[in-house]
Amino acid sequence: MARSIEPGWELYRSFLAALRAGSLSGAARGLGLTQPTIGRHIDALEKALGTILFTRSQHGLQATDAAVELAAHAEAMASSAAALVRAASGSSAEVRGTVRLSASEVVGVEVLPPMLADLRQQYPRLALELVVSNQLRDLLRRDVDLAVRNVRPTQTGLVAKKIGDVVLGFFAHRRYLERHGIPRSLDDLSDHALIGYDQETPVVRSLQASGLNIARAMFSLRTDNDLAHLAAIRAGYGIGICQVPIGRRDRDLVRLLPKQFAFDLEIWLVTHENLRTSPRMRAVFEHLAAALTIYVGGAQ
Repeated sequence: MARSIEPGWELYRSFLAALRAGSLSGAARGLGLTQPTIGRHIDALEKALGTILFTRSQHGLQATDAAVELAAHAEAMASSAAALVRAASGSSAEVRGTVRLSASEVVGVEVLPPMLADLRQQYPRLALELVVSNQLRDLLRRDVDLAVRNVRPTQTGLVAKKIGDVVLGFFAHRRYLERHGIPRSLDDLSDHALIGYDQETPVVRSLQASGLNIARAMFSLRTDNDLAHLAAIRAGYGIGICQVPIGRRDRDLVRLLPKQFAFDLEIWLVTHENLRTSPRMRAVFEHLAAALTIYVGGAQ
């Protein structure tokens, strides 16, 4: 009996590109291939798997239930393939190659860039891929090599270092305070324009558990995007919460009620245990650990 041949990675790669783009032309552009090549890859994969993955319509490709079910497995293959390339890029003792790291919106945009610029000066042959998202990336699956997180990791197989706690506080722009006055107590906040969340999150529940009486209806501006929240504070919209070191950078931002409200947010640096011996990973980990320690120290 003839042994069936398993589909090659290039077929799954084309499938995943088509799934993400929603069209053969979009997948072709993303992979630098021709549209007929993508079509042949998908036809070959459907034949090998014995199932239909897409239906064609005037709006592009529509994924079938089978395609949706396969998506997570194809994403895992893509992560592994990318991790393999990154590992091969830095196989020598020299600090070079690619490191993929993730961080929350605020940390990724407001905190890390100067630290990464310093790192680049030290190691010019190092390439960095920065994933900015509040969604936790899977280190075990190697979606990323290193992550800055606000919660302690619970998975085994990871190496984690707690950097410390960064303080969150109330801030407002001087322009807003000149127009509306300075609150002297938490009760006074009810007379002000507050910037807050739209959907409840674990951080919000932690704030509530710490004794802060907050509810969605209190906010005159609601957003779940932390960068939009910070931008609204800077624009003088009202009073919001931000990390104290970030607020202190701007002389026009004023911290409010520091003795009545201060919430500690943990900062962790996490990587896969198998990457500890990699020169590039060790260099990035140690550099960020030192830089983040200084950053957290400015939060007191």
